[in-house]
Amino acid sequence: MQKDKKVIIFGNGEFGSLARFYFDKDSSYDVVAFTADDEFVKEDSFEGLPLLPFSKVGEAYPSASYEMHVAVSYKKLNKVREEKYLAAKAAGYTLASYISTKSVYWDDLSVGDNCFILENQTIQPTVKIGNNVMIWSGNHLGHGCEIMDHAYMASHICVSGHVKIGSRTFIGVNAAFKDFIHIGEDSFIAMSAIVTKDVTPGSVVLGPQGTVFEPDSRQAASIKKKYFG
Repeated sequence: MQKDKKVIIFGNGEFGSLARFYFDKDSSYDVVAFTADDEFVKEDSFEGLPLLPFSKVGEAYPSASYEMHVAVSYKKLNKVREEKYLAAKAAGYTLASYISTKSVYWDDLSVGDNCFILENQTIQPTVKIGNNVMIWSGNHLGHGCEIMDHAYMASHICVSGHVKIGSRTFIGVNAAFKDFIHIGEDSFIAMSAIVTKDVTPGSVVLGPQGTVFEPDSRQAASIKKKYFG
């Protein structure tokens, strides 16, 4: 694949390494450097490429000539990734999205910036994916569904038609969603949860029975603290 664009990866951990792999192997972007928050830059290189503090990256790689991709985890229920996304935007960078060529989707797919969508997705018509969304391998996104900004989806999730997933929501492996429901922002849908009704923002949904803990409950706060810090 011809490399006609240059991108800097924000993140010098596992997520940054994976982003570099996919952009290098399956995109028109050439990864030229990494950056991270100043306090996390202990060396001047990462994976053989320059590693620069974020406060200085614009001097060597100005936003007029380079794009950026923020590749950090779902820490603090995706709020950290949202913060870094906004910081990169404020620095003037265009934020590159990656969509695997090994996925199936239609030409009406709407995808925002800084998305990271891996292989073997089945994405049906009229799906909308917001900004800064991570979707790992092997999911089904039904027709007319909408994934809002900063959400994170693990693997082998089945989202039925016309479901709306709220901002910053985390969805674990093998979760399944009934059609025409709305998942409120900042929710945690745990591994193998079966979701059959609307979910209040900030809730936690557990298990095959789809047990829901409301956002002001002690259980919801404890579970989210355990997983996201």
